[in-house]
Amino acid sequence: MFIPFFLELKAEKVPVTLREFLSLIEGMEKGITAFDVEAFYFLARTALVKDERYIDRFDRVFRRSFAGLDTVLPSAGIEEATIPEEWLRKLAEKYLTEEEKRLVEALGGFDKLMETLRQRLAEQTGRHQGGSKWIGTAGTSPFGAYGYNPEGVRIGQEGSRHRRAVKVWDRREFKDYDDTVELGTRNIKVALKRLRRWVREGAAEELDLSGTIRSTAEHGYLDVVTRPERRNAVKLLMFFDVGGSMNDHIRVVEELFSAARAEFRHMDYFYFHNCIYEGVWKDNRRRRADITRTAELLRTYHGDYRAIFVGDASMSPYEISHPGGSVEHWNDESGALWLERLTTHFPHSIWLNPVPESDWRHTHSIGMVRALFGGRMFPLTLAGLQAATKELSR
Repeated sequence: MFIPFFLELKAEKVPVTLREFLSLIEGMEKGITAFDVEAFYFLARTALVKDERYIDRFDRVFRRSFAGLDTVLPSAGIEEATIPEEWLRKLAEKYLTEEEKRLVEALGGFDKLMETLRQRLAEQTGRHQGGSKWIGTAGTSPFGAYGYNPEGVRIGQEGSRHRRAVKVWDRREFKDYDDTVELGTRNIKVALKRLRRWVREGAAEELDLSGTIRSTAEHGYLDVVTRPERRNAVKLLMFFDVGGSMNDHIRVVEELFSAARAEFRHMDYFYFHNCIYEGVWKDNRRRRADITRTAELLRTYHGDYRAIFVGDASMSPYEISHPGGSVEHWNDESGALWLERLTTHFPHSIWLNPVPESDWRHTHSIGMVRALFGGRMFPLTLAGLQAATKELSR
C-alpha cells in the first residue's frame, strides 16, 4: 500500500529517501496514528518532507494515493465511539435555500456596514447565535460566522463559504505559487515565446553558421555571414492575486508562473490579494512583515517593463472603489487609484483572468477592473494568452 505512495513521491521529484520511508513504516508499526487519517498525514509529511518547498507536491501525491481513505477505515476493535465536537458545531451552521437568501437584506453600503460594526462592538457583551443583529454564529447578521448575509464582515470562521464578505476579521495565510510545475506548461510556453519573438534587439554581430556555409558553397570562397544577435529584450513584471477565490485557479496560475520563469530572463513578480493597494509582497509566509511599498515599486521598475496582472478580479466592489474597502486591512487610498497609477506607469500592461470570459458579465468587480485597464483584460486560456502577448508587443 505504501510503496506506490513512495514511488509517486519520487516521480513528483520530492527528495525522499529509503531511510525516511522506513521511518514512516516504523511509525505505523508502532501504532502512532491508529485509525486517524489526519494523524497519518502529519506523520507521513514529517517523516518524508524535509523542505517546505515540497509540501504542495507532497499534498498532491497524498491526495491521489489515499483519496477516500477516511470513508473506509475499519471500525473493528473500537468499542466506544464519540461524536466529534466539530460535527456538533457544524450542526449549528446556517444553511438557507436560494429563496431564503434573497429575503436577507444588506445594510446598505460600505460606510453603513463599518459604522454599524463599531456600534455592535461597543454594545455587545456576550456570545450570540442564530440572530440577525449581533456579532454571532449561524444567523443572518452581517457580522460573524457560519451564517449568511449579502454583505458582511466575517469574524471567527475558517475559510469562505458564500464569498460575500466585504471584510475578513481573521488572519489568513496564503501559499506561494510553485514555479516548478511542468505539467501542462508546454503550450503556455509556446504562447509566451510569441512575445519574445516580437520584441528583440541587437546588432549584426552574431555568426550565422548555416548562412556562412551556404554562402561559401555558392561563391567558392569563405564568405562569413553575420546576423542580428538574438537576445531577449522583454522585461516582464508579473503581479499574482493569491488566496480566497483564487484557490480555485491555483493549478493554471502555477503553470503560467512556471512557464514565465522558464521563458523570460528579465522577469520579476509580486503577490497581492484581490486588489493592489499601497503594498505588495514576494513571500506569502512573510506578507505581513516583508512588504514592498507600491510607490517604491513604481520608482524601481522603469515604465518599459511589460506588466501582467493575474487574478479573477472577483471581490466586493468596495475593495476597488472605496478607501478602507480592502477585505483585510484599512487602505487609505482606493484600489482603483493604485491600479490607475500602475497602468499609467506601465503603459504596456494587461490583466489575465482565469474566470471563463462568458462569466465576466455576472461579476460587477470584473467589469470595474476591466474598465480600469482600458478593456485590456484577457481570459487565461491559450487563445487569451496569444491575444495578450500581441497587445503587450504593441
